[in-house]
Amino acid sequence: MSEISIILIEDHDLTRMGLRAALQAHSALKVIGEAANATQGLKLLETAKPDVAVVDIGLPDMDGIELTRKFKRHQAETGQTGTKILILTMDHTEDAVLAAFAAGADSYYMKETSISKLTDAIQATHGGNSWIDPAIANVVLRKMRQGIPGESQGSDKTPKTVKIEALASEYEQVLETYPLTQRELEILELIVAGCSNGQIAEKLYITVGTVKTHVRNILNKLCADDRTQAAVRALRSGLVA
Repeated sequence: MSEISIILIEDHDLTRMGLRAALQAHSALKVIGEAANATQGLKLLETAKPDVAVVDIGLPDMDGIELTRKFKRHQAETGQTGTKILILTMDHTEDAVLAAFAAGADSYYMKETSISKLTDAIQATHGGNSWIDPAIANVVLRKMRQGIPGESQGSDKTPKTVKIEALASEYEQVLETYPLTQRELEILELIVAGCSNGQIAEKLYITVGTVKTHVRNILNKLCADDRTQAAVRALRSGLVA
């Protein structure tokens, strides 16, 4: 398996050095370039053409969201779509999350999450999957099927939406083999809506224990590790409209 090439666009020198050291320790990852601001980062993105760019949202000359928007526009104009963008930030507010995905970010990673998870996020992003940090999953899932307000700047007035890639064929086969019951579909819709087990039990007039059993069955059928992953796969597969 070939190495995943990465560039780091981060203005804090110590943070950037720490990220580089941690990522370089992983045999499947290779940092091929770094930039301390968005202007340098945009040029590096266009010339180095990495597999994944890790972009800090709080850059000094231009924020990571605007950088992402400009680079995605460049990709559309040149047809060079290979590079994925992983936003790195401490900001999990709804406005920031939605703006990042509207700009074309592929993944969103919170800085306080462990470095081991960052390597997972990079590999998932490179594989064509949107890695959504659990801290912001509810924001994305609530808005997944809604239009995101257009940008305040620029002439493009087309509503933005979060793009969800089609579910992989192996999951489609799983769903054909282990179809969800009507009750499981009802519970899955409530999971996507961000409801807790207690809230689901109250809405469906069943016990929390029954809800837990259904959730466990849903996770098994969707080959999901947790509720967030199940919700994303449900949306990708069209199980939840």
